[in-house]
Amino acid sequence: MLARRILRIAALCSTALCTSWPAAADPVADAGQYVPQRIVDAARPASDGARLTAAARGRGRVLDLTVHSAAMARSIDVAVLPAPDPARPAPTLYLLNGVDGGTDTGRWVDGSNWLTRTDVERFFADKQVHVVIPIGGAGSLYADWQTDDPVLGRQRWTTFLTRELPPIIDSGFGASGVNAVAGLSMASSAVFRLALAAPGLYRGLASYSGCVRTGDPAGQAMAAAIVASRRGNPVNMWGPPGDPAWFTHDPYLRAGELRGTAVYVSTGSGRAGALDTLGGPGVDGSPAKLIDQLVIGGVLDAVTEVCTRQLRDRFRALGLPAVFDIRSTGTHSWGYWQQDLHNSWPVLAAALGA
Repeated sequence: MLARRILRIAALCSTALCTSWPAAADPVADAGQYVPQRIVDAARPASDGARLTAAARGRGRVLDLTVHSAAMARSIDVAVLPAPDPARPAPTLYLLNGVDGGTDTGRWVDGSNWLTRTDVERFFADKQVHVVIPIGGAGSLYADWQTDDPVLGRQRWTTFLTRELPPIIDSGFGASGVNAVAGLSMASSAVFRLALAAPGLYRGLASYSGCVRTGDPAGQAMAAAIVASRRGNPVNMWGPPGDPAWFTHDPYLRAGELRGTAVYVSTGSGRAGALDTLGGPGVDGSPAKLIDQLVIGGVLDAVTEVCTRQLRDRFRALGLPAVFDIRSTGTHSWGYWQQDLHNSWPVLAAALGA
């Protein structure tokens, strides 16, 4: 009886019914293309309930995500440039924006950010890495604030970027779980604090044109100015000047804890360079824009040069390996930050195994 059944199955399999088995489908892609709804379905909530609520195709290769942050009790927009090959697990590079969080309207396409002001989409097109760009956080220093601010609201960006977003990205995109983080201006200090807040989560970091100190009066004044520029109250962040929290969050004082993390730090000097011309990127032939870049951008990078030299000396005193690129020229502007990203990529790529 059993033999007859086996022969019958064999006869059926001689037809098209059994000529082949369907290949296993990629959980998030179809024919090499990422499928937004599959990403939403695959993404697991974070331990605190943060979750991916929506995904859609954006401009170019961008996938626009909406992530509900339980820590901040609101939705956060996240732009993702996915790795080119969905079939292979890829590491993740988190790119943080400056003082305005990448936009003043809530839409990244309207703002000044990595996607609109640099070649990041083209640069990473052939690199097997997911590039994740959170949108928002203006004036927050991407920190966890002690108190909700009447203007800026609830700020829990450290929690979002260390506990909520990474597991959502890893599960939604099938990422490898290996991460690095880079940021400019306001975010240049945040990348250090994120690495300190979650040891091992970010294997490499890159910091462009910033001052990381918050434990000395000058550092506190600079951080307070960043918050105040967006009408926030810095007391709601880490308390009044001199509060122990300002020292606890100072990467300069805690630099020794970064041993084993790949570090790249860069800055201009504030003196006019090759990109500070009417034909330079972002200037668009406008004398007004050029004057702003030379004056405001020049002053800012003159300050960050001093900060960067202090941090370099601190790393040297502790015997910590790091790459410091202190340029003889250059202002606080996107053209130089694009160069910084390119120049730091070998360090970040090595940390990511990319």
